[in-house]
Formats: sequence, structure tokens, C-alpha cells
Amino acid sequence: MKKSTGKVTIWDVAEQAQVSKSTVSLVLTNSDKVSKKSKEKVLAAIDKLGYVYNRDAAALRSKRSNLVALVINDLTNPYSAQLAVGLEKHIFELGMLPMLVNIAECVERQTQVVKTLKEYNVSAFIMCPAPGTQQQWQDDLINSGFPVINIMREIPFSAAPCILPDNKKGTHISTSHILSQGIEEIAFLGGTAEISDYHERLSGFLSALEQFNITDEKPVIQAPTNRQGGREAFNTLIEQAPNTKAIVCFNDVIAYGAIEAMRQHGLEPGQDIKVIGFDDLEDSRLMLPSLSTIAINADEIGKRTCQVLKELLDKSTPPVRTLVDVNLKIRDSSQ
Repeated sequence: MKKSTGKVTIWDVAEQAQVSKSTVSLVLTNSDKVSKKSKEKVLAAIDKLGYVYNRDAAALRSKRSNLVALVINDLTNPYSAQLAVGLEKHIFELGMLPMLVNIAECVERQTQVVKTLKEYNVSAFIMCPAPGTQQQWQDDLINSGFPVINIMREIPFSAAPCILPDNKKGTHISTSHILSQGIEEIAFLGGTAEISDYHERLSGFLSALEQFNITDEKPVIQAPTNRQGGREAFNTLIEQAPNTKAIVCFNDVIAYGAIEAMRQHGLEPGQDIKVIGFDDLEDSRLMLPSLSTIAINADEIGKRTCQVLKELLDKSTPPVRTLVDVNLKIRDSSQ
């Protein structure tokens, strides 16, 4: 005989529904091993009694919750927010619950956030890792029993599978678009050496120069991947190379800042200096001039990421590296 505590328990639900405790447990965990009739009886009893399922306690028993941690590098970046929305949609479709956190490009904050989330027994970590993330730290996280997937950036030699846009292809085709117009006074703006996508996008810029047999060194200006970084990078560029006729930007936000700075110098984007971004944010087609850019399908990134997540949770072996295709959107800023 169970002791009454005043709190509705799983035993109370079983008694009300006239089923076993194990049947109630199966309904609570969304198992397909229970009949429709029994499920309806259990749900009706839960509704009548006001029973609240303690998922934290269940997670402790099962060593896994239905939470998926989304550790995003910078939610002030519009593309990161767009990406998070796509990920949330596909995680919900898996019957799991996304837990979204912003680490503001800070590796120390990332370490603290991950430590806290481990205490919630999350099923997995989906991360856009902060600059300075170490391979050993990530591998230790994986070895402690937490599946990890990297998106948008990769940690060299980490055991975590990664889902990436084809960064090198993107800047290769955008740079080639400029060079095919006979413009050689070109520069690459934005990004920092601490993140993998900077090296990939710079590599595409350089490979296009090589393909067009351009051997003289072109300006490459590193800058934080935000609007202010774009302003500062352009101001540095115009001092170093005042005859620049085109810029290939690390992302759209860098391009926005560069365009603002350009106008402060009395230059008209798209006419005096052609501009191409990377990400294809919603604002990019609405601004004047409309921004040419490399489009990444955020929904496809989310879909591929959740395919890999399902494989990891099923204990199968997913691809180590998945590339999502990109394409060039030619608009007024580079025609």
C-alpha cells in the first residue's frame, strides 16, 4: 500500500486508468508499445488528476533526457538566429526539445555553459564553436558520453562530425564573378584566423585569383564578424589600397558595415566599388543597392544536422564531414 503524500503519482494515474504502472510509463515516454485504447485511458487520467511528469527524474533514471543543447556562437548575428530557427524546427520534428544558448563568441562562456548543460543530461550538443575551442576539450566532452555535432565551423581533428556550407566554393564563385568583369583591384574583408570558416572562405578567394592567373598579392583585412568590423575593415582597406574597385566580404554583416563606411568616404557601393557578401540575409535583397551574396540554405543545414543527430543517438556512424551546397545571388551591388 503506497503512502499518501498529497502529490499525484504515477501509481495514482495507473489506478485511475485501471492499467499497470508500466503502461503509464510507456505512455509518458511516447512508446509505440502501448495500445491506442490504453493510451487514451492514461491521458484521460492524467488530465483528470493533474499529474505532472517529472522529466528531470526520468532523465536521471534513463541517463538521457529529450533535450538537445544548441550552443550558438552569436545570436546577435542575423544568420545565426536564422540557423537556430531552422535547427529548432527539425529537432522538434524528432520529438525532442531544443535548449538554445548564446555564447557570444566567448570560449570561456562556452565552457561554463556546456558544464551546466551536462548536469541536465542533455541528449546531445549541437555547437557552432567559439574561437579558440580546443580539440581536446571537445573530444573529452564526447568521451564523457555526450554526442557532439559542429555546425558552420569545425574544430580541426575533433571527433565531432560537422555540417558546413561549402565555404570555399562560395567565395571562389563570388570572386570569379568580379574577376570575369575585368576588375582586378579586389580585396577580401572580414573574419579572423581563429575560426575555420575564415580560412575556407579566404581559400576560395585565393583559388579564384589563381584560376584567373592573377599573381600579385591582394589586400586581406581581418576583422570581427559584425557590422563595426566591416566599417573598420573598409577604413583600413581604403588607406592601404585607395584604388580598390571590388570587395569580397566574409559575410553579409561585414558587407553592411563596409557599405556604410564606403558612403562616409563619398563612394557609391555597386558603382565605385562592387560588393559581395556571404549568407544571403533577408535584408540583403532589400537594401539599396541590393547586395550580391552567397546563399546558404539554413533549413538544409538544420535538416542535415538532425539526420546526423539521429544517427548518433541510434549508435550508428554518421559522415565525418557534410558539405551543404551554396549559390551566388547576383544583385545590384556587383553587376
